[in-house]
Parts: sequence; structure tokens; C-alpha cells
Amino acid sequence: MKNCIAAFRLAAVCMALFVFAAEAHAQRQMERLGRGVVAVNRGDGTAFISWRLLGTDPDAISFNLYRTEGSQEPVRRNGNPIAGATNFIDKDVDFSRDALYTVRAVVNGSEQPPASSSVPATKLVLEQPYLAIPLQTPDGYTPGDASVGDLDGDGEYEIIVHQTSRGRDNSQNGATGEPILEAYRLDGRFLWRINLGKNIREGAHYTQFMVYDLDGDGKAEVACKTADGTRDGAGRVIGDASADHRNATGRILDGPEFLTVFDGLTGAELATVDYVPPRGNVVDWGDAHGNRVDRFLACVAYLDGKHPSLVMCRGYYTRCVLAAWNWRGGKLTHVWTFDSDAGPQGNRAYRGQGNHNLSVGDIDGDGKDEILYGSCVIDDDGTGLYSTGLGHGDAMHFSDLDPQRPGLEVFKANGDGPNPSGLGFCDARTGRQIWGLASTGRGGVGRALALDIDPRHPGHEMWGKGEGVGGLYNVHGDRISENSPRSCNMGVWWDGDLLRELLDGVSIRKWDPELERETPLLLGGDFDCAANNGSKANPCLCADLFGDWREEVIWRTRDNRELRVFTTTTLTSHRLYTLMHDPVYRLGVAWQNVGYNQPAHTGYFLGAGMSPPPRPAMTTDR
Repeated sequence: MKNCIAAFRLAAVCMALFVFAAEAHAQRQMERLGRGVVAVNRGDGTAFISWRLLGTDPDAISFNLYRTEGSQEPVRRNGNPIAGATNFIDKDVDFSRDALYTVRAVVNGSEQPPASSSVPATKLVLEQPYLAIPLQTPDGYTPGDASVGDLDGDGEYEIIVHQTSRGRDNSQNGATGEPILEAYRLDGRFLWRINLGKNIREGAHYTQFMVYDLDGDGKAEVACKTADGTRDGAGRVIGDASADHRNATGRILDGPEFLTVFDGLTGAELATVDYVPPRGNVVDWGDAHGNRVDRFLACVAYLDGKHPSLVMCRGYYTRCVLAAWNWRGGKLTHVWTFDSDAGPQGNRAYRGQGNHNLSVGDIDGDGKDEILYGSCVIDDDGTGLYSTGLGHGDAMHFSDLDPQRPGLEVFKANGDGPNPSGLGFCDARTGRQIWGLASTGRGGVGRALALDIDPRHPGHEMWGKGEGVGGLYNVHGDRISENSPRSCNMGVWWDGDLLRELLDGVSIRKWDPELERETPLLLGGDFDCAANNGSKANPCLCADLFGDWREEVIWRTRDNRELRVFTTTTLTSHRLYTLMHDPVYRLGVAWQNVGYNQPAHTGYFLGAGMSPPPRPAMTTDR
């Protein structure tokens, strides 16, 4: 026992040094967010109100909450300033009257100016735990994956949704519909529509769009692959409007390919360059029909530790290429390209190591981000950091999964078919495998998830779906239960504790570790909601969009005419700054729409028994 205690203390010291090293680096330029006040009718004569604690707030900040009805003067609803969790239950609310809630920060005993509700109407969100956003969905289209960004610089998010039509997997022939991106304010006001055109194929592996403030001016841009015939939000056509590069099988294996940065507020084209890498000779990617050449990924990363860069990617089954770009001063500048099939012979170890998704974070404590591309990692300077050689996979989770050891960890599914490490848990900094489970089935491991769902075991619990990997495992690789949750898709912080809930399809469920069963907390089907992407069964987006640190879930309605943004109405006693000011989490929200959607994780351990999270090394100065 003494040895265990000593080891734990050593790990804690090492982790503290790791965090100190990261915080000692230059501050990242991140979003200047407002308080994101949200109020919801709980249906019992009370209202639930919550708001953001910011990553830049002083530790001793507290808040006063005011309610205004009609033309009356604001009435303070709390006694002493609220110094704990940033949520509140207001009683004796007359829901027949318009009500507006505001919070006022108290710093050094002085009350600051008010921060109003981010919910667009000045009313409570009456009767339902969601914000309804009406859509202008084109006929024949379905709202798909979404992202968010502060498009107008007001400190609150707008929503960008990918409107999907007839899609095809890369393995399938056939023409597809034309992918569309649309932007909406939280009050439902339509901002713009970008039609990517007939020369961009529709499907989960084709259309990766990034929404982020790439130049630090306080307003987010939108970036994605474009082609001849793409029409921007101002109606301007990129390239040749009449060109049709689709072949007899419906694939697009000829014609120019572009990368375009669009203005987030108007959807207008800001800059267009040739896409890197070009497809070149299609067979060099592993087949002649375009399955492998048209596998795309994308992310945002702070490659210099201060400013965000755009990283656009191509290929993962065979050749893997990543190209980094900076959007600064109105110019799109190429930074570097990593190519598994070019340069030093050592790059060949990175061939075929990409996932159907990716992740981003500072894994080595130098303040700069690396790109976790599946079974390999690309360093901030565009060189290969390491490759495990375990092959591609469908799911990956990157965070401080084991808080008792220094640094960050990765849990992922590896490869198709039988694999000696069908599920692998490794050190993110070095790629060294800590433990693994062999998969024995021909189908491999198609799902894998890491969430803290059992407070009896420190750190995250992990499980996957596939032959040979059944059961629920702790951070040491010990099987702690023969049974694992049925759900293995996504997670959401929803109720009042620090454990994460299961998000699958249109349901949020709680894992009961003692009874080993799932208990429903919210069933989106009761609100006429539907999930996306077939068996992947993900929402449009899951992210901390407003209110306190818990996450919101966006589902579409079955008739495709509305997005519904669900928010919790459960009190929590835990006080955490908004997850969107944690760099790993915020970048995870940016890449969530990429490939096979995965939940965003924090760069620190968020779960039962956690230590206070480290203050993010960030600035909102412009």
C-alpha cells in the first residue's frame, strides 16, 4: 500500500510539472465569450437558470442574478452573491409574463454591468427543455452534422449546419446530391447558404468543414474543400460554373480541387487556393475507382502555440497527407505538408495509419499542438512524431483518461478483422501501449468509447464492440464488469454529477454501475427528434454552447424543418469554467463533424474525484 501511495504521489507531482510546463508557454488566442445566460421553465412553477464561468475569470468571482418582467425594474433573485456553481433555481415565476434574466459579476465586492440572456427572445424557453431553431431546409435535404462559431463577434455562438441530400460512401458508385452549408443565429435568423456544387461529392468522408476564428479578429470563418461550381453565400461562383467532372459511375476523379475560406457572417468567399495535396494519379492511393483518394479529414490546431492554423488532410488507408495553412491578414498561406509517401524513408511508417477521425492537442507539453491522426501523430512542425503501426480505426478518444499517471492518454479501436490490439490504451506522448485487447472477429472493432461512468474506479471506463473485447475495463486494463453499456457512440455531461452520460441516437442515458443497466434521462424521440448518420446515430452536435459547463445536444426534427438545442435543467454543485475555453475540448468541437463523429474530451480529467482543472493558458485579446 505504501508503494502505491508513493507511486500516486509521484504521478501527481509529474502531472503538476506537466501542467506547469504547459501553462508557462505563450497564451493561446481564444474566443471572447459572453455569459451565455439560459433560462428554462422546469414545469413546476420554477425556472432553471445557468450561465458561463469563463476561463479568464478570477477565482474569487461571484454573481448576482436578476429577473425583469415586462417594464418592471430588475429584481435580484439571490441573497448573497453566488460563489459556487453557476446555476440557480428561481421560484414563484409567472410564466404568463415576459421575463428576462441577467447576471452581474461581482469582482472584489463590486458589481459589474449585466450580461443578458443568450436565448434570442427575452422570454424563458417555455415548457420545453430546448431552444427551437427553424430551418430553411431545401426540398430533398436533411440537416446533418453541425458546428458552431461566433460569426458576428457578439460573444455568442451561431450554428452552421451541413444540409445533406443523397449521399454515397466512398466504396459506392453513383451520383450524389450537392452538399450545402447554412448558417443560423440562435433566434433562427437565416444568415447564408453555400452550395458546394455538383463537383463535390456528398458523404461522410468527403465534406469536412471547419468553423473557427482563424485570424483572431473575433469573428469565425468557415473553411472547406470546394470545386468548380461552388456558389458562396453572396451568390458568387468559384471556378467554372458550367463544369461537370462526374464520370459515368458518379465519381469525381478529374477537375480542379480548391480550398476556400469563407466569411462567417456573410458566407462570401474570402480566398481560394488549390487543394493540397492534389489527387494526382488516383491509383497511387491504392485503387483505381477513387475509394481511397477521396477520404478527407480536417482540423484546427495551434501549431505555434498562440494562433490557430487550418489543417486539411487526405487519405488514411494507404497514403496519408496533411497540409497546414494560416489565415492571417486576409491571406491564406501554406505552412507545411506532411506526406507519408514523400520525404525521408521514415515517413513510410505513417502509411495506412489514419483513422476515420482525428484529434488535436499538446501531447508533449511544449505549448504547441500535435495532430493525432489515428495510429500515428504528426508534430507541430509537420514532421512525424511517432507511428504505432496498429493501422486505421473507427473510433479514438484522447484526454487525461488516467488521472493517476502523468500526461495524456489515447484509447482507440485499431484496424479491421483480427488484431492483436483491437482495443488499445496508450501513452499519448510516446505511443507506448499500456494495455491492449485482441480482437478475434472478421469485422474487427467498429466502436470504442471512453467515459467516466463508474465512480468506484479512478479515471475513465472503456469498452468496445467486437469479438474478443467484451466487457467494461478500467484504466489498468482490468475487466471490472462482464457487461458494458449497450451504447458505444458518444457521451455528454448532462446531469449534476461529474460522471458522463451516454449519448446514443436520440437518447441520453445514465449508466448504473451497481445494477449494470442504463436509465433514460432524456428521450429525444418524445420531442419528435431524429439522429444522423445511420448506425453512427449521432446528433447534429454535442457541445457546451451556453449556460454552465454542461453540454447541449442538437438534434434535427423528423420533418427536417427545425433544429432543437436541448439543455439540462438539473442543478449541479460543481463549478467549472466553460468547456469551450479548454483548448483540447474546443478543438474537439471543431473536428466533431469530421468522418465518424466522436465526442469532444477535455485536456484534463473531468470526472468523479477530479482535481480543480488547470487554468487555461489563453487570452481573448485581439
